[in-house]
Amino acid sequence: MSKHVIATVAEIPPGSRKLVTVRGRPIAVFNLGGEFFGLFNRCPHQGGPMCEGIVTGLIAADEPGRYSYARDGEIVRCPWHGWEFDIRTGHSVIDPAKINLRRYKVEVAAGETVAEGPYVAETVPVSVENDYVVVDV
Repeated sequence: MSKHVIATVAEIPPGSRKLVTVRGRPIAVFNLGGEFFGLFNRCPHQGGPMCEGIVTGLIAADEPGRYSYARDGEIVRCPWHGWEFDIRTGHSVIDPAKINLRRYKVEVAAGETVAEGPYVAETVPVSVENDYVVVDV
């Protein structure tokens, strides 16, 4: 596994996402309230681009006519055929034991840490002003 700097924290504000390519892999990085999650950008059904999907929540009914809405902003729906996945885990909403999106570990690293390494980058003297989002592939 190697770590790659993909963005500053400010580039992916809460509730947004960013598509990045790391070592040829398209990865959708989501910011859920300051927590970052990376998912493979291809739906396992027919390869739909997950980064372009609607981010939504879950609707549940405990009896006919009584509905509740939960987990707002934590579910991504494939834009092609509507398959839904938990952004935090990559698990399918319908069949989590069998259908999943590959997850990538994403962390926020202090600018000073990124400047020191072990990240793959050419270095030049810089001043550190931001924290960065780092994906582990």
